[in-house]
Amino acid sequence: MKELLTIFVTLTCFASMTCAQNEIPLYPDSIPNSKAVPDEENTETDEKGIRRIFKVSRPTLTIYEPPKEKANGTAVIVIPGGGYRLLAAGHEGHDVAKRFNEMGVTAFLLKYRLPSDVTMVNKEIGPVQDAQRAIQLVRDNAKQWGIDRDRVGIIGFSAGGHLASTAGTHFDHAYIKAGRKSNLRPDFMVLIYPVISFADSITHMGSRDNLLGKDPSPQKKMEYSNELQVTKKTPPTYLVHAEDDQTVKVQNMLLFATALQKNKVPFDFYLYEKGGHGFGMNNPTSDVKWMDLVQEWMDKNGWLKNN
Repeated sequence: MKELLTIFVTLTCFASMTCAQNEIPLYPDSIPNSKAVPDEENTETDEKGIRRIFKVSRPTLTIYEPPKEKANGTAVIVIPGGGYRLLAAGHEGHDVAKRFNEMGVTAFLLKYRLPSDVTMVNKEIGPVQDAQRAIQLVRDNAKQWGIDRDRVGIIGFSAGGHLASTAGTHFDHAYIKAGRKSNLRPDFMVLIYPVISFADSITHMGSRDNLLGKDPSPQKKMEYSNELQVTKKTPPTYLVHAEDDQTVKVQNMLLFATALQKNKVPFDFYLYEKGGHGFGMNNPTSDVKWMDLVQEWMDKNGWLKNN
């Protein structure tokens, strides 16, 4: 299977004469936990140029390679938000991947399956399967893409932040077929205005409803409340949120930071006073560019040093 994927990517690169952006299927063969239904994926772009993808049932990974003279061997998987209802693939996806390329980081934009009883046998595990598969795929092909297998991070926005933090706290449980030696743990996480908790009082109800249904059990709420899943093995994390976020309450980020601190997991954060939700890389209420702060944090931790 790995050899077939390598051939597929090589032929794709040859056909386009560049590997700067190549979209590949996340699963070369059959998609796990899926039903045989038509592909109804569709994309819309609004008047502000914001691109949204709906009804994703065929997950992919788009590879964004930095200029060879800048490449440093670090990789990051980019997970856009959208309340587990859609994917905000532009300002929380493509734009972010290109910014990482400027840092010399190879970025992989994950188009993950959106939870659906129509397309999946068990919709609650579909997204985390895709996140784990993305990590597995990047590590399996690390040599081909010039990546250090021990420098594979993950970044997620909003509900994508919930998915990223699920990958970063549930990695001891493989939701996909993985050998005993497979490492499904991200080496670092960046979580931007993330949905973290599924507790009634602070969750983003739309994200929870879309992933778990309208009436999840107390056990399911706890299982997917990722502040409760932090351990000493949770990856180092950078967090960003705005205090006035009315969509995803800032308590989500604060609870996760508290859990990281309790477990002595290295972390840093930036808290905007204003900015609301969904601002992507550019908070219009502030001159502070959080991506610059993430770059400093990554550099300080050695993730931007050349191999």
